[in-house]
Parts: sequence; structure tokens; C-alpha cells
Amino acid sequence: MSELHKFLFEGLPVRGMLVRLTDSWREVLKRREAVGAHPPELRALMGEMAAAAVLMQSNIKFNGALVLQVFGDGPVKLAVAEVQPDLSFRATAKLVGEVPEGAKLEAMLNVHGQGRCAITLDPKDRLPGQQPYQGVVPLHGDHKEPLQKLSEVLEHYMLQSEQLDTKMILFANDEIAAGLLIQRLPIQGEGNLEGQGRRDEDEIGLSDAFNRISMLASTLTAEELLGLDADTVLRRLFWEETVRRFEPLTPKFACSCSSHRVGQMLKGLGRDEVDSVLAERGNVEIGCEFCGQQYHFDAVDVGELFAAEHAQAGGSGTVQ
Repeated sequence: MSELHKFLFEGLPVRGMLVRLTDSWREVLKRREAVGAHPPELRALMGEMAAAAVLMQSNIKFNGALVLQVFGDGPVKLAVAEVQPDLSFRATAKLVGEVPEGAKLEAMLNVHGQGRCAITLDPKDRLPGQQPYQGVVPLHGDHKEPLQKLSEVLEHYMLQSEQLDTKMILFANDEIAAGLLIQRLPIQGEGNLEGQGRRDEDEIGLSDAFNRISMLASTLTAEELLGLDADTVLRRLFWEETVRRFEPLTPKFACSCSSHRVGQMLKGLGRDEVDSVLAERGNVEIGCEFCGQQYHFDAVDVGELFAAEHAQAGGSGTVQ
């Protein structure tokens, strides 16, 4: 069963989370196979993105969808992981070329330096005129060197957007997608000019504590993170620290697609466009990129779809 474990280091301003997506991740890949399996390098990237997005959603406690995207100018046009507040997630990718064997992030998305990572926070109940928040960073560091790992990109993003030191370890294969996040907590009153000397002293202690924990986390190998249970991983890494753990949470695969949503998309295309597809193929078939679910609309379905729209536009007085 998939699990997310949150923990704190007693007496230290450092927190952590460890996620292991097992059955839920295999469900994502199983559904992907129905519409064509991706190469192993891309499957691993999607798994790392799913694990990272679950960690980040749980970290911010946001009442809405967190959407992690990477896109660029390589054979992978786009990869997406989306996580809801209840930690249900889905992931997909769009491939437009051949992924070289053993390709890292640069070769898949950042061939000519145009790769980007975007994190979008889409509120569940938007206010009128409210837009989702989005932060975007390039797939390179401060010195323009290409970043080869998704974890490095996200660490860079967190430092820029939240001003919080973060260490992230991500690995995935066809059985498990897993991640470890270590983050420095801000001191009380940080940013206050009053008592600046004391704050500088505290900052040194904060950095020392985070750096030590971060270095321990950096020793974690793919074999350990993917092959060992959470208890064993945490005990091996932090056996000298006092770790306070919380009740584990259960991420799960779930897709928000529906016939209604597909119908709304068809309405957006317009009657003429949909009728032309009907004339050519006899029906309209739409497949969800996330879960593989196929939606079929024949001439009668399309007629009902646009008849309902016409009735609403005409002001029939019916409350939908």
C-alpha cells in the first residue's frame, strides 16, 4: 500500500517526509499501457514527478490541486503530475520523439536550454476573477549549468520561491515511485530586523542542523529508497537523531476525467467542428491522457449535447 510518512527532528528546526507509491503507481503505468507504454527513462521521470508532487502537496496543505509540469524542446514535450488535497494523484506525459537510452533530464526536455519546470496551485473553490498561482523556473541552476535531476530543479525552485533550504531525493522504477524531502524550518520572527544579531546566531545553528540532516539524506541510494520500507530507511539514515513521526497518510491514484467534462470540451470546439468529425468517422472518440478511459459520442449523443446547450442559451427557465 502507498504511504506518506511525516516526521520532525526533536530539538531541531528541520522536518521531513518520505513517500512510497506502490500499488497506486503501478495503476498509473497499467492504464498508460492501454494507450501505449512510454520508454523506461520517461516512466522513471513520471514516477519521480508523482512522488515529488505528493510530497509538495502534503508540505503546503493547499486546498486545491498542485500541478507539477516539466516541458521543453526535447523528445518529451510535456510531463505532468497532479495531486489533490486528499493526496489522490495522476500523471501523464506527451512524447514527440525518441528518448535516448539512459537519457537524463537534459536529453529528454532541455536539449537547447529551453526546458522549464512549472508548479501551479489551483484553488478548489476559486473566487470570482481569481487565477491559479504559478511559479516557473528553468531547468538549470544559478550559473546556467543544466540540471540533470528533477530533485535538483525542485530544490532550486523551493529556495527561490519559499526561501527555504530543501533536500529532495527521488527515485522510481516500474514497481515503486518514492521520495524523501528534508526542509529547514524558518525561525520564529525570521525577517524581523529587530534583534538582528540574535537572528544571525540562530541562522548559523539552523544551517548547521539542516546541513547535517541533508548530508545524511544524500547518502540514500536508489536501492535503499525503492527496496526498503519507510521504518528501515529512516532508522538507517537518522539513527543518531530523535525522530518524532506522525500517523502515515495514504496517497492513491484517481483521475478526475468524466463524460461531462469531455462533453464540455466538445462544446468548446463548436458544433461545426464536432459534426465534421462525425461525418468523417461516424462517432467522436476521446481518450483521457491520464487514465486511458475512452469516451464515445455518436450522432445522437452530440445532438443531445448541443440541444441542451441551445436550451440553456434560450433561457428555458430550467435550473441545471
